[in-house]
Parts: sequence; structure tokens; C-alpha cells
Amino acid sequence: MEWNKTLIRTTAQGAEAVCGALMEAGINGVEIDDPRERAEYFETPSQDWDYFKDKLTESEDNDVKVIFYTSANPYGEELLLAVRENINRLKSSDFGLDLGSLEIERENNLDDDIWLNKWKEFYKPFNVGDKLYVKPVWEEAAPTDRITLTINPGNVFGTGLHQTTRLCMERLEKYVAPESKILDLGCGSGILSIVSLLLGGKSAFAVDIDENAVDVAYENAALNGIGRDRYYVTSGDVLSDSRLTEEIGENSFDIAVANIVADVIIGIAPAAYRAVKPGGSFYFLRHNKGQA
Repeated sequence: MEWNKTLIRTTAQGAEAVCGALMEAGINGVEIDDPRERAEYFETPSQDWDYFKDKLTESEDNDVKVIFYTSANPYGEELLLAVRENINRLKSSDFGLDLGSLEIERENNLDDDIWLNKWKEFYKPFNVGDKLYVKPVWEEAAPTDRITLTINPGNVFGTGLHQTTRLCMERLEKYVAPESKILDLGCGSGILSIVSLLLGGKSAFAVDIDENAVDVAYENAALNGIGRDRYYVTSGDVLSDSRLTEEIGENSFDIAVANIVADVIIGIAPAAYRAVKPGGSFYFLRHNKGQA
């Protein structure tokens, strides 16, 4: 199997937060390159280090680098999209720490456009559950005995390849009814809310902290013949945006779904509880465990 190497530039303070974000995305093994620790290491006397010291300490790059590897296949590329989303969340959070640039670099130095599109060559259609068939927009053929979801994921998380996304779709396949109103928290490319409507749901409200998700989700809805009369997408932080909380309302939805990182799920759970009608359901899966 081939592997891709990726690094994230941070600081000694930020390394732990970056590692946490990677674990939430499904990356369980990392390497941390800390120039300060390396310099301290070489300050310890040893007869064997004179030859190596100049070579290894001459760099002026003082960034701490968190390095990880992903498989060179569709699942590996999906993990990279999840990592990108989690790191973007770190950038927009205020922890009172110096996290550094949080710049993401791949070993082959692909620019963003190439990175965000290269995985498409590996991404092929697949079945989910008993009813659903997921295919990218660049694939034309579709079975006649399944409900087809056509997506163009763009630069936000959500291709349907991740196992937690599939588990959520299977749960929706089982419980969405003709009168169901669905709330999709952390919608990404809109997969779960769009699937809900394809399965016969009445309407869906989708929200993501990344404003790019709005256009991507609407584009995917249009690819599936879903109009804005049934589908509404917006951006904002459910935890801090009172306008958004008011817009979502109370006891408004039959089903709420959240396929996002665990710490965010914990934070938004009270908002989801308020939004769902008595007797309604809140389905959530976190990326790193894949358990409901």
C-alpha cells in the first residue's frame, strides 16, 4: 500500500491541540518534530554527535511539525478532508494559546486546487444501506432500484466515504418519514440533509460553521432536484450565535443529525435537544469512533 505524508505547522503550545484534532478526524498515529527539543538533545554531550550536529541544527525553521501518514486511496483522501475541516475549526477558535500558522503541507507540495481534486480520481459510486446509492457528479450511471444521491463535495468535508457518514445515512434510511423535518448540524457538503429529503422527508434545515458549506450544500441539493422551498442552508456557530439559535427555534424538528467531532457534539447537544420536538430523535456520530 502507498502512503502520503502530511505535516501541520504549529508551536509547542499548539501541538497537543493539533494532535487532538487529528485524532478526532481518525488519525491515530503522529510524529512530532520539535526543533527546540532536538536542540536540547544535541546539547547533551556525546562522542558520536559532532558529525551530525551541524547538519541537523542548521535549519532556521523553528516551527513544531506534527506529521502523519494516510493511505493513498479514497479513504485516505477523505481523512485529509476531515483533517482540513478540524484544523480550520482550530483556527477559528480562541483557546488563548499560540497555535502557530496551522499551515498544512503535503510532502509532494500539491497546491490547494490540486489537493482538493486529486482524490476524485479514486472516488467511485457505492451503495449504502438497503436503499441508497451515492455517486459523484462526474459519474453518470446509476441503478434503477436504489435512491441515487449525486454529490460534488467541493472543499468541505463530506463525500459519504467515511463510515460515520454511512452509519448516519443508514439510520436516516430507517427513520425518515414523509412528514419529517430534519435539522443537520455541521452539514458540510449537505449529504445527510439531502439524503433525508431524497428519502421522503418534508424539509431540512442545514447549518455549518464554514460559510463555504452553504454554496456546496445548495449545489448538491440542486444536483438532486431539491429546491430551496424544502431546503435551507446557513452558516454560523450554534454555540455562540443567538441569531442562529433563534432561527433554528425550539421543538421544530422531528430528527436532528450531527456527524462531526466529539467535542463539538458535546457542546451542541443542548441546542439539538431544544430544537427537536418531544419524542423526536437526535442521531450523532463522532468521526474518530464511528459509534452512535
